[in-house]
Amino acid sequence: MKKLLTIAALLAAMTLPSHAQEKLSVRLDFSPWGVQAAMHLAKNRGWFREAGLDVDIQDGRGSGNTIQLVNAGQVDVGQVQVGLVGSARAQGARIVSIWNFQRKTDLCVLVDRASPINRIADLRGKKVVVFAASPWAPFIDTFLRAGGLGRDDLPVEVVDPAALWGTYIAKRADGLMSTVGSAIPIAEGPRPSRCILASEGGVTFPSYGLVAREETVQSRGAALRRLIQVQQRAWEHLRANPDDGARAIIAERPDARLDPKVLAEQVKLTIDYFDTPASQGRPIGWQAREDWDAALKSMEAAGVVRPGWNAGDYFTNALME
Repeated sequence: MKKLLTIAALLAAMTLPSHAQEKLSVRLDFSPWGVQAAMHLAKNRGWFREAGLDVDIQDGRGSGNTIQLVNAGQVDVGQVQVGLVGSARAQGARIVSIWNFQRKTDLCVLVDRASPINRIADLRGKKVVVFAASPWAPFIDTFLRAGGLGRDDLPVEVVDPAALWGTYIAKRADGLMSTVGSAIPIAEGPRPSRCILASEGGVTFPSYGLVAREETVQSRGAALRRLIQVQQRAWEHLRANPDDGARAIIAERPDARLDPKVLAEQVKLTIDYFDTPASQGRPIGWQAREDWDAALKSMEAAGVVRPGWNAGDYFTNALME
């Protein structure tokens, strides 16, 4: 009997993981869409588990809301538009961007593909919709001024997020303030569209990445580093296999009734905005100080941050190999 117990104990030990899975909670920006593909792919394929992580991926209610939860310590990490770190820190938050995979500004004004609107000045007399908590909100006037316009020249209507797409698709608005990756594929069926980029108005805004509290970076750096490594692996895979991202999202969120074609196009457009001239050739997610300097200048011009900022307070590359 003693020998049988010993063998049983050995067999049990062989089935145990070599190390305990460290728990991390990651809150996304919204309900599932293409920019989240690497998170869902890594979860679906067990890559987090291989890295010793037990990752709880939560759907969100907007980047701003996710940032509030991260800053309050209710979740460990947020996948959000990291440009919002500027306004969050201006209000006393202690969060930083720890990894910015979509480094090029993708804020845009969506317009009908058949319309004669090709530049900012062409929006004169048109109507544009945006939702109140949009990252666009503080940059609207800066963007319009670049085209010689003001609010009197272009009605900007703030609508509820639930009504945003319905208003645009029903053609009750000439433009919709959104992001390239999320907007273009959704509009393709009901109202084929193209974009006027915020960068054409001098706006620099780092897009999607990961944020965490300063305290979390200090106390859980090893786990965050593994999280980032897995995400780099996932996005490298998705460069060549965007459809895998769509399939993973649908597998992880089977009740969401998602369109795989829309998701795959969102993945492709997300990847198109990975690199800036300052980050070209660097590992996925590495952040250039030049990009953050430009972003903070845009935020200062828009009144989001005060003069005298130090870009090093807003981001870190310390968790990357």
